[in-house]
Amino acid sequence: MTQNPSSPVQVAAILAEALPYIKRFHSKTIVVKYGGNAMTDEHLKQCFARDVVLLRLVGMKVVVVHGGGPQIENMLTRVGKKGEFIQGMRVTDSETMEIVEMVLGGQVNKDVVNLINQAGGCAVGLTGKDGNTILAKKLLLPNKDKPEEMFDIGLVGDITHVNPALISHLQSGFIPVIAPIGVGEEGETYNINADVVAGKIAETLQAEKLVLLTNTAGVLDKNGKLVTNVTPAQIDALVADGTLYGGMLPKISSALEAAQNGVKQVHIIDGRVEHALLLEILTNHGVGTMIRSA
Repeated sequence: MTQNPSSPVQVAAILAEALPYIKRFHSKTIVVKYGGNAMTDEHLKQCFARDVVLLRLVGMKVVVVHGGGPQIENMLTRVGKKGEFIQGMRVTDSETMEIVEMVLGGQVNKDVVNLINQAGGCAVGLTGKDGNTILAKKLLLPNKDKPEEMFDIGLVGDITHVNPALISHLQSGFIPVIAPIGVGEEGETYNINADVVAGKIAETLQAEKLVLLTNTAGVLDKNGKLVTNVTPAQIDALVADGTLYGGMLPKISSALEAAQNGVKQVHIIDGRVEHALLLEILTNHGVGTMIRSA
C-alpha cells in the first residue's frame, strides 16, 4: 500500500501527537503477540520490526511472543502429516511436537530476532524451556456436547507458572522474543497456543498493554462489523451464537483473562495494517478492539 507523501507540517503534527503516549508508556512493559499476515507479508514484517525498535528506542520495554501456524503447516505438509485442530488448538502427537519445536524454537524464532536486529534493535530469542520460563501441564479440553468427556489433544500445554526472572533480566538491554513452548515437571515439551502465552506473560509482568496481532479488523459482530470495545458479557454472547469460533477462541479468552488479572489495556488489532503497533500505541487512531475487564 503506497501512502500519499505528507507535508513537513503534517509530519510534525503526527510526531507531536505521539508525545503524550511516549511519556505515558515510557519504561512500561508492552507485550506483543506477533502472528498472522504480519509474519508472512514481507512489507508488513519490515513495518512490524521497525515499530518494535521505535517503541524500544523511546523507552518502552517490548516483549514479543510469536506464533508460527503457517510455517508449522508447511513443514507438516512436507513430511506428509496433516494438521488437526480442536477448539482452535493444534492436536499435537510426539512427531508433530518435534516439528513444532524445530519450527517455532529454531526457524521462526531466529527469523523474528534477525528481523528486529536488522531494523536496528537488539533482540534475543528464547523458548519457554529456557530458564524454566514457562512451566506447563497437559491441557484437556472440555467437550461442549458431552460435559463429562474431555478431549485429549496430545502434547498441548496448559500453563501452570510463568517465571519472569529471565525475561525481566533481558528487558534491561534487549527485546525478548519468545517461542510458545513450555516444559513439564518431567522435562516433557509442550506446544502452547501463542495467544495464551502472550496473555500469561503480560499478567506475570503486570504489563501496561497486551497487543494481539490478528488477520481480522479485530472482534467482529455477526454482521461483520468491528466492535471497538467489548465486555465479558458481549464476548459470552458472541461465543454462544457462533460469531467467535476457531482460532479466535483462545485469542479472546487469553485477552479477557489478562484484562481481568491486572493488564491495564488489552487490544486485538489488525496486523494487516501498516505500522499497526504504532497506530495503536502512539496515536489516537486505534486499529482494532479493546477488551474490557467488566
